[in-house]
Amino acid sequence: MLYPLSAGRQKALQYIDSKLNMKKYRSKKLKLRDVLEITPESVKNWIPQTTGDLPWHFLRKLMALNGTARNTSLEHRAPDDQTLIMDKEELDIHEDLFFLSDTDTSDYLNPLDVLCAILLCSDSFLQQEILSKMSLCQFALPLLLPAINTPKRTLMLWAMRDIVRKWRPHSLAESRGFREESLVLTSMPTISFVRLGSCSFSKSKLLNEVLSPSQQHHDFFVHRDMESGNVPREIADGLVEISWYFPGGRENSDLFPEPVAVTNLRGDIDSHWPQFSFLTEVSSAVFIVTESISEREYVLLSSLNGSATKYYFILNSQAGKAKETLGFLKNLVPLLKLSNSHVLQKGRATNEAQFVKALQSAIAAIMKSFPKRVSIEAMAEIAHQLGIQVDEDNKKCQRVHKYAKEITVQIKDVAKYKRETLKLQGEPWKNLAKVEKELCQMRMQGDIPLEKYKSELKEKLLELRVQQNKHHPTDGLSKFISGLGVLPPKEKHYFLKWMKFDLDHIARENLSKLRDQYKERCKNSKDDPKMFAEYNKLISASSLGVEHFMRELGQFYEAEHAMMKEGKRQFTHLPGIAADLMLEGFPMELIDGDVSNIPLQWVTDVLTELHAKLGGRSRMLVLTVLGVQSTGKSTLLNTMFGLQFAVSSGRCTRGAFMTLIKVSKNFQQELGCDFILVIDTEGLKAPELAKLEDSYQHDNELATLVIGLSDITIVNMAMENATEMKDVLQIVVHAFLRMEEIGQKANCQFVHQNVSDVSAHEQNMRDRKHLLEQLNEMTKAAANMEKKGREMKFSDIMDYDLEKHNWYIPALWHGVPPMAPVNMGYSEKVYELKKYLFEFLKDCLQNRSPKDIPQFLEWVKSLWNAVKHENFIFSFRNSLVAEAYNQLSVNYAEWEWGFRKEMHHWVSKKETFIQNQPPDKLDTNILTRLKNEAQNKLRPELENILDNLKKYFERGAANLHLIEKYKEDFRRSANDLRKELESYSFSKLQEVIEIRKGQNKIDVVLSEYKRKIEEKVDRLLNHCRESKCKLNNDELENEFENMWTETLTELSILPLQKRNIDEDVEFHLRKDLTNKGSAVWKMLKDAKSLSTYKTQHFKMEKKYLELKGLDRLKEYLTQERWHKTEDLATSLIDECNSYTEKTVNGKADYDETYCRELLRMINEQLQQVDVQNLHISTCFEVDLKLHILGGAAHAFQKMHEEFIKENDPLQRLGKLKPQYLSTFKALYLEKDECQDRAWNFCDQCLRPALVDYVNKRLGTEIVDDILSSKWSIDFSTRSDFQFYVLKQLLEENSFNNYVYYTSNYVDFIKTCIQGYVLTRYKEKASLGDLEKRIISTIINKLRDVLKNCKGEKTKTVSAFLDNFCEKLQQDLVIPRDSFEVILFKNTASADQFSAFIEQFIPDREKQVLSTFENLEIESKLSNLTVKPKDEIFKRVFGCGKQCPFCRVPCEAGASAHTEHFALVHRPQGLGTYRCVKTWRLVSDICSSSVASNSTFRSSATKWKDHPFKDYRKYFPDWCIQPDPSITASNYWKFVLKEFNDQFAEEFGALPADLPQDWGKITKEQALESLEETFKCKKKTV
Repeated sequence: MLYPLSAGRQKALQYIDSKLNMKKYRSKKLKLRDVLEITPESVKNWIPQTTGDLPWHFLRKLMALNGTARNTSLEHRAPDDQTLIMDKEELDIHEDLFFLSDTDTSDYLNPLDVLCAILLCSDSFLQQEILSKMSLCQFALPLLLPAINTPKRTLMLWAMRDIVRKWRPHSLAESRGFREESLVLTSMPTISFVRLGSCSFSKSKLLNEVLSPSQQHHDFFVHRDMESGNVPREIADGLVEISWYFPGGRENSDLFPEPVAVTNLRGDIDSHWPQFSFLTEVSSAVFIVTESISEREYVLLSSLNGSATKYYFILNSQAGKAKETLGFLKNLVPLLKLSNSHVLQKGRATNEAQFVKALQSAIAAIMKSFPKRVSIEAMAEIAHQLGIQVDEDNKKCQRVHKYAKEITVQIKDVAKYKRETLKLQGEPWKNLAKVEKELCQMRMQGDIPLEKYKSELKEKLLELRVQQNKHHPTDGLSKFISGLGVLPPKEKHYFLKWMKFDLDHIARENLSKLRDQYKERCKNSKDDPKMFAEYNKLISASSLGVEHFMRELGQFYEAEHAMMKEGKRQFTHLPGIAADLMLEGFPMELIDGDVSNIPLQWVTDVLTELHAKLGGRSRMLVLTVLGVQSTGKSTLLNTMFGLQFAVSSGRCTRGAFMTLIKVSKNFQQELGCDFILVIDTEGLKAPELAKLEDSYQHDNELATLVIGLSDITIVNMAMENATEMKDVLQIVVHAFLRMEEIGQKANCQFVHQNVSDVSAHEQNMRDRKHLLEQLNEMTKAAANMEKKGREMKFSDIMDYDLEKHNWYIPALWHGVPPMAPVNMGYSEKVYELKKYLFEFLKDCLQNRSPKDIPQFLEWVKSLWNAVKHENFIFSFRNSLVAEAYNQLSVNYAEWEWGFRKEMHHWVSKKETFIQNQPPDKLDTNILTRLKNEAQNKLRPELENILDNLKKYFERGAANLHLIEKYKEDFRRSANDLRKELESYSFSKLQEVIEIRKGQNKIDVVLSEYKRKIEEKVDRLLNHCRESKCKLNNDELENEFENMWTETLTELSILPLQKRNIDEDVEFHLRKDLTNKGSAVWKMLKDAKSLSTYKTQHFKMEKKYLELKGLDRLKEYLTQERWHKTEDLATSLIDECNSYTEKTVNGKADYDETYCRELLRMINEQLQQVDVQNLHISTCFEVDLKLHILGGAAHAFQKMHEEFIKENDPLQRLGKLKPQYLSTFKALYLEKDECQDRAWNFCDQCLRPALVDYVNKRLGTEIVDDILSSKWSIDFSTRSDFQFYVLKQLLEENSFNNYVYYTSNYVDFIKTCIQGYVLTRYKEKASLGDLEKRIISTIINKLRDVLKNCKGEKTKTVSAFLDNFCEKLQQDLVIPRDSFEVILFKNTASADQFSAFIEQFIPDREKQVLSTFENLEIESKLSNLTVKPKDEIFKRVFGCGKQCPFCRVPCEAGASAHTEHFALVHRPQGLGTYRCVKTWRLVSDICSSSVASNSTFRSSATKWKDHPFKDYRKYFPDWCIQPDPSITASNYWKFVLKEFNDQFAEEFGALPADLPQDWGKITKEQALESLEETFKCKKKTV
């Protein structure tokens, strides 16, 4: 509301508005969040340039508790040539020197004008913060604001409500007690100082002397001798300021024994009579400062007749007026009850110090005379009577006060109130926290089976939530919820403030009583630990603040959420309310320090709401402070950012609180974030927790969590707490070590408090080096504890600069509290630290991007889960790490396939090239040359992958710093891939050369046969031409047939010799087993023929294991050996079958080296140490070799026969016969045979070459097609593939499939992939597009070659075809047999031949496509050079290692990884584990076992019990994470529950004894757990 202003005030106000540029804030008030916002100016050494800068200068300095905040001087920069002018100045003194004014103040403003203007433009909450900070700086506070924009003066009661002061009155000096109370509620004498008329000395300066203890001068009040204090006031006249003196309980040095308030009226009482009247009512005494009293002044003072207040005069009499003044004073004696002691004379000759002492004595005398005591709150009543408004009179504030009072009035005994009203956060919440941790750590498991114990704990957890959920919000809590939910934002703010004031006041009173009782008990009783413990507990429980009410809301929300995921819920609106409060700058509890737990669902939903309210723009940099309790951590943050973390006595931070600070828009890009999240933590090594067994663990958990969440951690070290700090450093080092392990490298700044010497930094060099030595020692010790296999220094876990990362900060107080202001050095050093931190944060942007709220939440969840599990000893992965790793794996898989595909194409070209070479060119040099070419091809492809990897890490994708440690795995994988492809290329080239050489031997013989046949054809042609009669077609064919038969008889062609492969394989097998003894020979003698083994499935038999006695333990051990031996057999059979299949596909003739290679592969495996430990019998070796070689012999026999069929000279000549006949007839009839021969070339040479080309290319195209389809995500990474497979299994829900999957994983995966490919391409036309694309590519090349050949003008068909084939020698294998027949007696024109070929190509294209179209998909796939199932298998299968307990496969993305892991583990019974005593399948899940106190035994432990927690001693390359949630393993629990009996029967055991709650798991819940674990709610496959 705007009020009419007097002309003078209006003019003054406009003057200040124009000078301070604050007009816009007169209507739209400045808010606290506007002031706290991080701007570029707030992190610079900023000196005001214009008067418009002064308000912001004042506010920023004040928020930083800087004593220079009231300085309104501007920076006046000297011109650059100023020094030059001074140097050249004449030696002279101007005559007008004594007439120059030294009081030119036109460019300055009085600090009090600036203060009044700021208060005028601030909302009530910012006013409160301004006065609170001024109080800490020991600045006098505005008590009465002059009437500027309102018709009335204003009492600043609300603005002072937040101030709490501590002091020790002399009455408590002996007992060393103290009082702590809200400033506005404290009743004390008030001494007022006013001016009547003019005065030659500074009243304010005199007051500063009076209030300042000796040796500790401080300017409480602004005075004329301060900077800008002499500037005439424009709007501050009529301002009443107030300051206080509080004793410290030191009788020798305290000025007064009790608190006293001192007020100071700015301006003459004649001009500000309402203010003076107010002061006479509230004051115990009023000191009137004047130079003289005349008639006018006497009349004014006479009106005070009858006032109960004492009046004192401080006279600074002017010569000539002393007599008049004395006369009027005598007249005032009866009216104002004056005596000699009421008049103090201050002349020019008066000693300043003596006068101050006299004044102090006068005040002390007043205080001894039982003066009236008035609190500021009581002053409000007097103000109302005098027509002075009170700042908290507004309706909103008062209405809300009543509302808050309804809640707080019920609170008498804090501990009792918390038990009865805030029921959920007491014992139920403590018990919940205990059960939650026990669920992770399982320390009390005892003999209860692991999963059963977990189920019991889950039931207990649910029961506790049910108990919580039964409660309804009490009346007080309901009103609190209503206040937050219904009130408009401003009223809500008032409501929370009133709640805070009332609760703090009640808690202080309770705490004070308890302390007094505690002291009395200590005096009157002996050392009783129980009693002391009880009182400590009561004192701890007496803390009550708004955070306790908010905590209760969180518990109601969590309980309801746990019981009702959906449906009508009562508390769904609460997270939104809490999010609004965070936006307003209220601290939000992250960790509940009373129970050492995080209300995770509540925190998650509040921050998620906050993220939504911010429209997703929630990038945050996180800053945390850690340190010993009561070392000023909260004060440090409050000073640095102007925050309001609780720092009063009895309100030490418990747990951790977070506050959001906005970054201004013009600074967001530079800083790279939208907000700074500041986390204040409870003090480590808290005395009240020190005696608890888990206090160290509590501190460790807290440090690990907050360091993990932070970008910067400030470790606050008070020099007097050096011993405690050593323990804290140990905790911090552990936390940093863990963070380094997971790629989360926070920066650490060490702040050494209470070090004030200017030479501290230099002097403490030795201390810093000693600190680093300690840190190195601690890091080494921590690394051993955390089971790191290497020696580590502190610099290994974080970038630590001895010089830059240590800060020496002076003590907070300048002097001795309670009258000490904040030390300027403290404020400035904290500001320096703040500036450095922001510069550091800006530099950090290059290496990592800030977290947004969802990412921050993910860290909270995963870190808290790891902390609860005590899991950092193992390793750490959360969904952000997993997502970053998964994205890298996806990209690497693409690069890998690109490399593989490129090499497949290159090898295919070189194979074609080799197959087109004549015998004379297949010398030893060709392989060397091709190997060099391969190296030249492999090198850039590897560099391309490594370059892609480097760029991927440089491009700044989200969370890359978290997976930096895996970068080397992928580098190694790329190098291994190169080696693998090098080996593949070399072996393929060698194989093709050998095959080609073998074919050439046959080709040489065949060429000789063809030469003779062509001679015979030529003779026959001449003979027939010489015949007199013309032969018809039948006669020609008869003649040709006779000639053909006769020629073949003459040639005596011997067919290729067919071999019995079985005999050769048997020979090598017997040779291999020569030294195994007579028993083996007998086995071989009794064995069936090899051909009978190819159809048999290899089955385990008891005779395969050496058994010695069979008690239950041995039987158990035998079962384990049985399954391991079975796995070995399966693995070997798969490996050998793969080799056999690959060999057969080479289409070469059988060679005995194939058999020898198979035997080498088997023997190599059987000689491994772990296989030797299985004590397998020789019988196993013989039967396994018979089985493998039996299948291989059959395949090799078929391959051999196929080779003979394709390469037998008689067969090959037979195929050429029709072409020779056709040529013979055409020549005889003298027909133009160019077209026929061109057609024959296209049909006999090009068509098979094109079919071969498609078969070589189609495999890679199919893989490309699958990987680029909408289903490609299923094959992106090993984890994605696992999700796809497990989901398919769940949908089919077939026991046989699950057994196949768990028992023969490799075979299952291959079958699964083959099934996928067959299903995807089962329609004959489904591959048509790929085939057309391949054919189209080569046909276009054919046409280009034909065009180029025309241009080269070859004369003969032979020359043309030689040229044509040479250009296509790396693309098509042209069959030489048909090729040579076409050239036989071919006299056609090359151009005409070429034209016919071009004409026939489209028909051949259609014919080839038709050939493929008519083939079944199985046939197509069997003919492909590159098998799609093999390539996809390589992509998704990984290393093939399985968990040593449950046999779940490893899902690591890089093939050369050093650590195996899987996202979800399964009950160990599915890995054939059974209990030795009961023979039941084990239901324990590895991810639970590694967090429990359970033990395991296996061959690795030599059958001795070993703790699961230390499983890495025997399986160091496996990382088994505890479940991220209690539902994560539901998938496999469901599977075992469904097929428990069948699995038991299959594994020869009894069914597992399953916990009851497993029976309630549904198929839908199993799928949900799968999706939750793999973090991908995917499409239905």
